[in-house]
Amino acid sequence: MVTERGLQVLRAIVQDYVETHEPVGSKSIVDRHAFGVSAATIRNDMAQLEDEDLIVAPHTSSGRVPTDKGYRVFVNHLAQLRPLSGGQRSAIESFLTDPNDLDDLMARTVRVLTQLTGQVALAQYPSFARASITHVELVALAPSRMLVVLVTDAGGVSQRIAPLPIDLDDADVAVLRARLAALITGRAVSDATERIQSLSTPEAGSPSARLHPALDSLSIVIGEELSEFRQERLVMAGAATLARREQDFRGSIHPLLEAIEEQVTLLRLMSEMVTDEQGLATSIGTENESFGLGEASIVTSNYAAPGGMARVGVMGPTRMDYPSNLAAARAVARYLSRMLEEDEAAR
Repeated sequence: MVTERGLQVLRAIVQDYVETHEPVGSKSIVDRHAFGVSAATIRNDMAQLEDEDLIVAPHTSSGRVPTDKGYRVFVNHLAQLRPLSGGQRSAIESFLTDPNDLDDLMARTVRVLTQLTGQVALAQYPSFARASITHVELVALAPSRMLVVLVTDAGGVSQRIAPLPIDLDDADVAVLRARLAALITGRAVSDATERIQSLSTPEAGSPSARLHPALDSLSIVIGEELSEFRQERLVMAGAATLARREQDFRGSIHPLLEAIEEQVTLLRLMSEMVTDEQGLATSIGTENESFGLGEASIVTSNYAAPGGMARVGVMGPTRMDYPSNLAAARAVARYLSRMLEEDEAAR
């Protein structure tokens, strides 16, 4: 059973190790922290922490470093989130102000978060699965090439160029635009997908039969775009920080680089992380082994979007400043929620 002072010694070890990158000994704890007891007493507390597998001696060093279990106890019971400075909050607000579109907003979100934390920043896109189509636009680029634009009420925008099997004039484009708009505008993405897939072939000789090959080509492109709206997406920034901090990882960083490239693993891990009452979640080291990411820790904060909750956070070595990273993720998530709420209200 770890005593209250033992927990405070663990806090000191975590904080000092994160700050100095060096194993922490009893003498340095006495010198740096006001415990009011001798180094011998601190050594006894450290022995108890070691018995509980909360700290460990790396190699033959006389100092100790936290284990993943020690980091977990620190995060759950000892970490104190510090509010961001006024300058940091102003930087977030100015960085996220007036984005061009949702993609730009999400890209800005991860860029500012990696600047605040020095870690790889991750952000789930809002879910468009429950979003509705608000606008369908067709723009003729050439007689047989069409730009197809779909817009959802959750801020999702899709643009694709569709090659057409026949040439169209402006009147034909207007007819097709009206037909597709009537078919899917105001419909949920899932419902719109079904309606696009159920387009029937007109009878030969009917007025719409001539345009059906073009309509068929457009429906294929729209169906693919609707399918992408339903898929989870992740945006990241700061991957280069892994190479700069490679010495902070116990083993190879290649699994992390692969996860960044594939995204599926990170999306699955983030979706399974359990949040606390503040919407914050942390997954530390060995807790990520089933995802092949046992070398890393991930901290996230929920943000509110029109399609429901999504997450923004950072990934880095287990030796990270958990309170600062959680505070940064929470602050960015709050600004992101506000931006999306204001955008929805303005629609």
